[in-house]
Amino acid sequence: MPGTLIARYKRFLADIDLAGETITAHCANPGSMTGLKDPGMKVWVSEAGNPKRKLKHDFQMVEIGSALIGVNTALPNRLVEEALNAGKITPLAGYDSLRREVKYGQNSRIDFRLQSTGLPDCWVEVKSVTLSRQPGLAEFPDSVTVRGTKHLGELTQIANAGERAVMLFLMQRNDCERFALAADIDPNYAAAFETARKAGVEILVYACAMSPSEITVDHRITF
Repeated sequence: MPGTLIARYKRFLADIDLAGETITAHCANPGSMTGLKDPGMKVWVSEAGNPKRKLKHDFQMVEIGSALIGVNTALPNRLVEEALNAGKITPLAGYDSLRREVKYGQNSRIDFRLQSTGLPDCWVEVKSVTLSRQPGLAEFPDSVTVRGTKHLGELTQIANAGERAVMLFLMQRNDCERFALAADIDPNYAAAFETARKAGVEILVYACAMSPSEITVDHRITF
């Protein structure tokens, strides 16, 4: 459902005008949402479908001109799981078993652990990309991410142990075909990223196909 953003506040709340009615939607995005939270922006929400939930709507997308940007950071893992099961992420094809939220590192959980007889275990961390400060260029992160830096360190340890470690960035925008790190926003993350790459952590970047009714993993972006 389309609406007009009134305010995003307390990180996880957004007041939205839906056809003259003000509703408060859940905003599943802990980042800064730079460029995606200005009052008056056209946004898209969905109904939660859970009568027990206090907030009956979820804040899903922002529309800027012809661009759609997905702001729900809880969605990418589901999108990637669907794409993995459909064989759409070619570099990660060929595994028989997919497990989610597997414990690893120091009190962490990896997004996906892929396993198959005859192949090294593959550990996959997924990050949602929404920031764009230059036309056509998506960037990560949009704020300092201590947790993200920790994950890179743990992927580095996996790669050093001889198993396969993958950092997958999912661009929830249909107006970008390039990707870069926002090193000026979080230098520590950028440094950990370079250490991880040198250790053999694989970097994958995928773009999404976006519409008001659906988001799907679409194609790989060269990085």
